[in-house]
Amino acid sequence: MEGKLGCFARFFLTSKPYIAMICLQFGYAGMNIITKVSLNRGMSHYVLVVYRHAFATAAIAPFALYLERNIRPKITFSIFMQMFVLGLLGPVIDQNFYYAGLKLTSPTFSCAMSNMLPAMTFVMAVLCRMEILDMKKVRCQAKVIGTIVTVAGAMLMTLYKGNVVELFWTKHVHTHHVSETTSATSGSSDKDWVFGSILLIIATFAWASFFILQNVTMRKYTAPLSLTCLVCFIGTLQSIAVTLVMDHKPGTWTIGWDMNLLAAAYAGIVSSSIAYYVQGLVMEKRGPVFVTAFSPLMMIIVAIMGSFILAEKIYMGGVMGAILIVIGLYAVLWGKYKEHKEKELAEEILDPVKANSGNNNNMNMMITDSVEVNDLEMQKNEMFKSSVPTIAINAAMPTPPMIAVETPRV
Repeated sequence: MEGKLGCFARFFLTSKPYIAMICLQFGYAGMNIITKVSLNRGMSHYVLVVYRHAFATAAIAPFALYLERNIRPKITFSIFMQMFVLGLLGPVIDQNFYYAGLKLTSPTFSCAMSNMLPAMTFVMAVLCRMEILDMKKVRCQAKVIGTIVTVAGAMLMTLYKGNVVELFWTKHVHTHHVSETTSATSGSSDKDWVFGSILLIIATFAWASFFILQNVTMRKYTAPLSLTCLVCFIGTLQSIAVTLVMDHKPGTWTIGWDMNLLAAAYAGIVSSSIAYYVQGLVMEKRGPVFVTAFSPLMMIIVAIMGSFILAEKIYMGGVMGAILIVIGLYAVLWGKYKEHKEKELAEEILDPVKANSGNNNNMNMMITDSVEVNDLEMQKNEMFKSSVPTIAINAAMPTPPMIAVETPRV
């Protein structure tokens, strides 16, 4: 029984990063659907970013203040500047550009364009020497090929549609939702679609840069909850400044008990506070490439959820692209798994060597100490001998008696 519990506990510890990242993709997919509905109803994406990170700061601040009150390091000027840039990359640039592109396109297309995130993160990690690229090893080849296949699948979903795939739940969709979706789609021209694609590419690049810088910052500032709270707070202030410059209408700040409030609260609590914290913990153990490798799953989840909620059509190109994305994702994760196992094996080999070297050092110290003690004792004995005065005693030696020897007779 203990052996079974040990195997189950070992399996759970090994699979925790995978489970966490898959759950985050479901959270991101829900954010895309809810946000699309809110933006279609006229909410400003600038205001949505402000409220999102205000909710995120309020949600995570109590946990950061209480749980990390004794381990929170001091904030130096360099760490503050890194937090400032993190707030600029994530809350301001990435999300404003992503929401603007989402408004001009569709949730499925936005997720498809975001699938360039693993490729961008992998290239930036190699340039920053966070990932070692040795093409002689199979695991490195798997990561490179998997990234290329993932991007190819995303591009296939974007550029090729094909026939509509009829699913059993799409045959009974209400015509009201279908007409609403088609009118919203037809209202965006080809020019807006291209401009939205450019905005999504810029947002993806900013998001990849956020992952790289977050990994660097967490090595110096070892309080992930506090780091998440500060980044969200700084991002809120920066987003307020951007909104005041870009949108001057006072009515855009009004929000009621409707879908706009749900979108801001859901995106802030799930997609900002929880997501930043969880992906930071996983990134600390597995690296930024592992975290971003799961982003293609979001597109598949959004495509299925969009067909339910927004009555989006699923095309054959989307199905083929999803299959390629799953294959590429599996190849990248296999390469990262082999790399993680190699690191664990190297640590297991190095630990006994370090222990033996430590024991040898202790024995050498003991031998050295005993030799030094013997030398000191010998020096003390020599000093004691030299300090004792020598006395010369002259005594007469007894002479042996004379023995008479009789001469032989002739």
